[in-house]
Amino acid sequence: MASIGGARAVRELLRVRADDIGWALFRADNSALIAGLLGTHLGDERRRLPDVELYELLDADLDALRDTGLDLPKTAQGYCADWRASGYLVRRPLPGARGESLELSPGALSAIVTLRQLVAPRLSVTESRLQNVSAQLSRLAIDTDPDFGRRLSQLELERSRIEAEIERVRAGDIDVLDDQRALERVRDILAQAQEMPSDFARVRAEFDDLNRRLREWILDSEASHRPVLEDVFRGVDLIAESDEGRTFAAFSALVLDPHLGDDFDDSLSQLLSRAFSAQLSAGDRQFLRRFIPMLKDHAVEIHTVMTNFARGLRRYVQTQEFQRDRALRQLLRDALAEALDVKDKVKPYTETGLHLQLSAVGINSVGNLRLHDPSEFDASEEVLSNAPTVVDLAALRLLARETEIDFAELVDAVDRAVLERGPCTVADVLELHPATQGVASVIGLLALAASHGVVEHDAIEAIAWRGTDGVRRSANVLVHRFQAPISARAA
Repeated sequence: MASIGGARAVRELLRVRADDIGWALFRADNSALIAGLLGTHLGDERRRLPDVELYELLDADLDALRDTGLDLPKTAQGYCADWRASGYLVRRPLPGARGESLELSPGALSAIVTLRQLVAPRLSVTESRLQNVSAQLSRLAIDTDPDFGRRLSQLELERSRIEAEIERVRAGDIDVLDDQRALERVRDILAQAQEMPSDFARVRAEFDDLNRRLREWILDSEASHRPVLEDVFRGVDLIAESDEGRTFAAFSALVLDPHLGDDFDDSLSQLLSRAFSAQLSAGDRQFLRRFIPMLKDHAVEIHTVMTNFARGLRRYVQTQEFQRDRALRQLLRDALAEALDVKDKVKPYTETGLHLQLSAVGINSVGNLRLHDPSEFDASEEVLSNAPTVVDLAALRLLARETEIDFAELVDAVDRAVLERGPCTVADVLELHPATQGVASVIGLLALAASHGVVEHDAIEAIAWRGTDGVRRSANVLVHRFQAPISARAA
């Protein structure tokens, strides 16, 4: 009879092999290069680097590897582009600065941890690990027991054991672990502690996935997903209220507890003062010293991510952006449905006659660029502040004459010239009454003659005037003749 469980296990592993980034890293041709370089620069305490800084570090490593005879044709930037496309690296914007950062994806980080254990295997069947499992199992049995009497009995047994231990210590009977067993326990603690920072990458990925699912539910118009939209409208923080959010909140509260940090530092100081700690590497000792601060940094980062996701989700709903995206999605679905209907009749390369202007940055030569010169926008002159003064009518009239033609003066000049000489041309008016506004007076007379006089298109006359700068000027114009006073015609 065939084993159904074995077949199911094979199918699950095949699914994981197709989707898991860590498995893909194991199968990559340059898996040693990926794990060695990225694990060194992104797999320890520092999990994220600006892309430019990472390129510089990797280029130096690549040069050293080429000196040993390895064929590495690409630059660090080229390799990082490939690793980012394969899912080993994740690109994120740098907070508070221009540029981007690179970090290991959760799958790649898990794979690198596994490969490190192959390089430096640690004994898994140890006394300390068994004691940890036994202690946690006993603690869980007590914490989950609903029976009052049984729980009280277990706690009293625990108290009796502790009191007996206290009496033994008071009597001077102390069991001190030998250096070998103590070192074994420290390394077991290190193995567990070094796995915790990698968990933050998975937590970050879970929140990314949760944020994406919530947005998809908001876009979904099905009635089963309507409560998600209603909760956001009411201000419910769905990120914090999720299972992932509650689990992380409990962990974060413990990490940020000042008593935990003080107890850890005190215990660590005592531990590193023991003789056996000299057998620990400098990296292990540094990791233990930085363990709690590192967890706090990661916890604050994840909390910031949760807050940003929650604010973005609330803004997405309250600003009605989801309505636009929902309409766009429906239009895309309709277009795809119509495309399926005509796929057998219209070829994909058929000319449609439509031209779509894509939004893209134009590619130009560097020579076309113009450097920004801050001095062009430098207001070097001081801004003068003038106190308000009283202006008389004569000053206002003078200001008006500098910007406008004084037609009242010109009409009076034309009327007096016509009364004195009879019908007269513009040249006659200028001869009797000089142009006080220069060419502006000439233009005004020509405009008045065109409106109130006669323009003789077959005759030309020379006119002369003195400009406001005192220079005498002249011009030939068509004869413009005033037949009667302008004021009399207006009346």
